[in-house]
Amino acid sequence: MSRRALITGITGQDGSYLAEHLLSLGYQVWGLIRGQANPRKSRISRLVSDLCFVNGDLLDQGSLVAAVDKVQPDEVYNLAAISFVPMSWEQAELTTDVNGMGVLRTLEAIRLVCGLDKSRNGSSGQIRFYQASSSEMFGQVVESPQHEMTNFHPRSPYGVAKTYGHFITRNYRESFDMYGVSGILFNHESPRRGAEFVTRKISLAVAQIKLGLQDKLYLGNLDAVRDWGFAGDYVRAMHLMLQQDEPTDYVVGTGRTHSVHDAVRMAFECVGLNWRDHVVIDPGLVRPAEVETLCADPSRAKAELGWEPSVTFEQLMHMMVESDLQNVSRERELGDLILASSW
Repeated sequence: MSRRALITGITGQDGSYLAEHLLSLGYQVWGLIRGQANPRKSRISRLVSDLCFVNGDLLDQGSLVAAVDKVQPDEVYNLAAISFVPMSWEQAELTTDVNGMGVLRTLEAIRLVCGLDKSRNGSSGQIRFYQASSSEMFGQVVESPQHEMTNFHPRSPYGVAKTYGHFITRNYRESFDMYGVSGILFNHESPRRGAEFVTRKISLAVAQIKLGLQDKLYLGNLDAVRDWGFAGDYVRAMHLMLQQDEPTDYVVGTGRTHSVHDAVRMAFECVGLNWRDHVVIDPGLVRPAEVETLCADPSRAKAELGWEPSVTFEQLMHMMVESDLQNVSRERELGDLILASSW
């Protein structure tokens, strides 16, 4: 019998890559869908025929209990979140409810379903839970690189909420003997990244500038430094964490850093343009409390999970720019066809 996985946030960047990975391993994959969301109009549109779906909402405890009870998963991956950090200042309460309390509700749903009928909870007899923690929890870092024992000092409502989710997962693991782990993932990008995130904002703008559709790219702090990797690599680490004999939290990253300035330079070089001719610094885009430098120490993940990133940052930026060039060109051609047919 195929193992069953339930993914919250399945239509997001990470959810789509994880769904693909688990399907390739022979899993039956379920996605938690909120309200009238249409997966056929999302990143997983081409996978819909291979997936199963169940209704649920991280803000609604009862719906989560019903979803877990219906799916009876072996593994639950909680990837749903308000993931854009700047938005967390504008909607701090909602961010806290989804990214913090949503984790608690999911854990409680698993605990309640396991307590109702232990004989039905997955083929292994125990539901294993993965929580998507974040390097933003480190915030104002006290040491570099950051590892599993580094203290947290979050600098945004997003980071604070993620820290709560991280610790409540540990608390349920210690209090109820649940198999719950947190992956402290550093920034991971892809062509599927939302256009509001800085790497995708850069790659999309570069494509549009190259094709003559815009001239300027407005950015905030070019000196911010991050450890960026490829999302497709990072979902492999998520799965590996739930295959270990004992539940353990892991830091996942490349161990290498680049600045936003580096990302800009690489992206414009991909299309043979000088970034200085197009980039404009907008002070309004700088965060109220900036996180300057984040760098992972992924040595535990490499040693115990056998995990290694396969895509360099340079390759990642090239991948994203090429993808956006193709997408923007296709959209422009489609627009020209529609315009021509209207005459």
